[in-house]
Amino acid sequence: MEAVTDRPAWKTLLAFAIIYFVWGSTFLAIRVSVHEVPPFLCAAMRFVVAGLVLFGWMLAKGESLPNVRQWGSISLIALLIFVVDYGLLFWAEQRVASGVAAVMMATIPVFMALSEIVFLRTQRLTVRLAFALLIGVGGVAVLMSHSLNLGGAAIETTGAVALIVGSLSWSVASVLSRVLPLPESKVMSSGAQMLTGGLLLAVVAAGVGEFRNFHPGDVSRGAWFALVYLIVAGSIVGFTAYVWLIHHESPTKVGTYAYVNPVVAVVLGYFVGGEGLGMRTVLGTAFVLVSVVLITTAKKQRVDADG
Repeated sequence: MEAVTDRPAWKTLLAFAIIYFVWGSTFLAIRVSVHEVPPFLCAAMRFVVAGLVLFGWMLAKGESLPNVRQWGSISLIALLIFVVDYGLLFWAEQRVASGVAAVMMATIPVFMALSEIVFLRTQRLTVRLAFALLIGVGGVAVLMSHSLNLGGAAIETTGAVALIVGSLSWSVASVLSRVLPLPESKVMSSGAQMLTGGLLLAVVAAGVGEFRNFHPGDVSRGAWFALVYLIVAGSIVGFTAYVWLIHHESPTKVGTYAYVNPVVAVVLGYFVGGEGLGMRTVLGTAFVLVSVVLITTAKKQRVDADG
């Protein structure tokens, strides 16, 4: 307890600043990079390099390799998170504003709550949860609706569907990660997942012909900088800060990044990326964030074993 009490406050503030602002800024970095680097190849490069660094770091520290069963779990989660979720996010940001993409991805807690209520039956549907879910769905509807006269174009339909599927995939992976056999070390587990996911993304990129259409010499310095930023700041530094916080702060406090990141992404998208910020975006973002706050701060009402 002394070690926790005596740790410098600046370390905690810095770690929170990283997961708030660095992770929030990665959505704009993705948008910049995928306009010049094919999306699945771009995601593959990000996670192969970051995964190699984290995985190699753990091996250098003497951490044991995952066993066969753990590699099976790692591969399944890597497929759901990195290939489906991140792959579709990178693909969607070719046609969807980075701030709006961040807001859509913020619906992950909504889908997780739904899966616990409908499929796992580990949580009761309370009035608070029902209200929160309705608000979250309403936020997505505002962003997607072509009939509401709120100013600004509705989110492109195929991009919106891709982001929703990605959020669903992440939610399923989060639920599975609680029951599947994984390495005890969170860093080893995540490093292995990143590396595996990056390699799977490279296979997808090859399958859709992205290697044939990619010419590194044609990519601008800005796009390369965005990709390096995603690798170093977004994945390696960001994840290290997240793991440190998980061991020193409550999960509820750490989880606040889920509703800070979209705000950071929307603001950066507007001031730096030149993206629109009309009533549609503001209202949709507000609905989604209220939904996420209500869900993540609610006490879980467990379902009794007999009922």
